[in-house]
This record gives sequence, C-alpha cells and structure tokens, in this order.
Amino acid sequence: MVASELFESVLNVADQTLRTLFAPARSARQPDLPADEGALSLSEKRHAAALMRVNHAGEIAAQGLYRGQAALSRSPETRAFLERAAAEEADHLAWCESRLRELGSRPSWLNPLWYLSSFGLGAAAAVLGDAVSLGLVTETETQVEGHLGSHLDRLPAADLRSRKIVEIMKSEEAGHGQAARARGATELPAPIPSLMRMAARVMTGSSYWL
Repeated sequence: MVASELFESVLNVADQTLRTLFAPARSARQPDLPADEGALSLSEKRHAAALMRVNHAGEIAAQGLYRGQAALSRSPETRAFLERAAAEEADHLAWCESRLRELGSRPSWLNPLWYLSSFGLGAAAAVLGDAVSLGLVTETETQVEGHLGSHLDRLPAADLRSRKIVEIMKSEEAGHGQAARARGATELPAPIPSLMRMAARVMTGSSYWL
C-alpha cells in the first residue's frame, strides 16, 4: 500500500469513528413497528430504556468490530462482506438510538470505549487471517443472539416497539453468523469465547447504568 492509499485509509477510519460516535445514526431501512402503546409505567420505561441503551452500546461495539476487521482484511471479498454487515448493524444502531429518544433516555457515556476496544479486537483478528476474522464474527453473533434473546425475556410485555426492534436485530445477527460460517470461519480457541463473554458482561452491566 502506497503512502497516499494508507493516508486515505486512515482518514476513512477516522471519519467512520467520528460519525459513529458523535453524529446522529442514520438508517437505510425503517422497521415496521407497532404504534407507541403509551402504557408503560415509569419504572418499566426506565428499565426498557436501560436495556435499549445496552443494545445501542452493543451496536456501537459492532461498528468498531466490523470496521476494524474490514480495515485490515486480507481479501476484497471478506472486506465487502464485513462492510455489508456493518451497514446492517448501522441500521440497528439507528433504530436503538431512535427508541432511546422515544423513551426519553440517552446512549451510554462509555460508547467511545466500546467502539475503540472493539475496533482493536477486530483489527487484531484480521491480522491473523480471514478465517480467524470470520470466526470472530460467528462467535460474536452467537453470543449477541443469546443476549438479545434474554432481552426479549426482560423487556416489559407492553413495550411492543422495543421488542420488535430486538426481534429483528436478533434475526439479522443470526444471519451474519451463519454467513460468516459459510465463508470459512474457523472455530476460535477455547479461552477466547469465555473471555468475550466476560467482556460482554462488563459492557452490558455498565451500559445499563452509564
């Protein structure tokens, strides 16, 4: 890579980072959501907002992960796949952000930390090769799918809008994992999924409150 291409790549990464963290999230698609029910108690509304803040933080992390992987991907085909997945995740991010506003809440103050740490993880995986990078996608999406399933159990039954958003996200996250597996993802060594689950617990626990 010549110096001009490297410089352009760095500028692109910086632009993506700043837009993700500080610009309003935009969606290319709009989910078909039920009407705002307006039947949530104050405590239910706060709880739903906290869970959607966790989901928003997870989508911030997903942007960092996919962008880090795409930046150092070894093949154009894998890079294109990661960028398509990142675009779908950007839709999820916008939906969560919009729902947070509807619930009168805010994103996590720790989002820059989640983005940058995930970008570093994604970049490190990409350096190890496409099979490892795709393996990280598969494991990440498997864990995220389980996490979103738990949120469907925890969200107030009357919060139909949040529940619909989470249901769509859960389905599409599973699709990302399946697509990565079909592209030749390798299984990650045993300690790594456990460490990922520990890191996810830290992120979800802190983002619920902060």
